[in-house]
Amino acid sequence: MDTDQRRRDELAAFLRDRRARVDRTAVNMPPAPRSRVPGLRREEVAALAGVSVTWYTWLEQARPINPSRSVLEAIARLFALSAPETDYLLRLGGHAGGWMPAGRAGHAGDLPPHLHHLLESFAGPAFLLAADWSIVAWNAAYARLYTRISSLAPDERNLLWLVFTDPALRELMPDWQAQSRRFAGEFRAAVGPAIGTADLSDLVARLSAASADFARVWADRAVETFSSRERVFDHPTRGRVTYEEHKLVPLDAPGHQLVLYLE
Repeated sequence: MDTDQRRRDELAAFLRDRRARVDRTAVNMPPAPRSRVPGLRREEVAALAGVSVTWYTWLEQARPINPSRSVLEAIARLFALSAPETDYLLRLGGHAGGWMPAGRAGHAGDLPPHLHHLLESFAGPAFLLAADWSIVAWNAAYARLYTRISSLAPDERNLLWLVFTDPALRELMPDWQAQSRRFAGEFRAAVGPAIGTADLSDLVARLSAASADFARVWADRAVETFSSRERVFDHPTRGRVTYEEHKLVPLDAPGHQLVLYLE
């Protein structure tokens, strides 16, 4: 048996198992008859996820089909999968993990407490990015560097949005032109195929309307891979400072990136 078939077999088994665990009342379905296995029927999954019954049946039969990322994310939401389970489902479906379904990423309260402790343990500025680049947590040093972060509403704390629309953040970056272009390329590379999801499409559309600079840069379709580098800021109290920027991926918070500025 080849590797792809083994992956499809595991995907099929995983879907069957999680389908049987779905709380029917949580998805507005009547309780299952006592004579039937609990969970959802394939026909119900297909209807609720917006796919054909035949296609979903083939998926659970490990047929050689290629499920799209958006469909797998819809199934993950329907099955109320955890972040690690969603990541696993995406990888079984042949997609890079990391992107969290709508409403499942971007909330600091969902993070393991030790990640907050880890952030505060760094002397330099540090913050945590969700898969869509929402800033979901930060330490006191970052709040001293970017003083507006604590006063922003949660839905405004998207790093890409702030880089291109917040004059205060632009003033912090003397090399804004070069760095903003690089941010756009790194964002495109980081989100990959998820760029077509409704949430990210909306973010790009809103940014294009709000910032001519972003619209121009985005139209270039540059793709950048992150690499550790020097970052220069005009610190509100310390003047011009240079940091070394690093990114770490916490394995127990799929889809997140820990950004560190070291002196």
